[in-house]
Amino acid sequence: MPIVVELDVMLARRKISVGEFAAAVGITPANIAVLKNGRAKAIRFSTLAAICRVLECQPGDILQWTPDLPD
Repeated sequence: MPIVVELDVMLARRKISVGEFAAAVGITPANIAVLKNGRAKAIRFSTLAAICRVLECQPGDILQWTPDLPD
């Protein structure tokens, strides 16, 4: 998928555990894992806003576009 979620980087920079982060954002640790592992197909803007609020960052700090490789 061409959109990469880089939550690991931001969590490490902020020294926040997945459990603490999930509680602060208001979603389950399992859903955090889905985002971190690149298995998410969508994210609600309200969830993205909560993630940015907790991490004090912009969406572009955690979402990156990479071009698909040709077959």
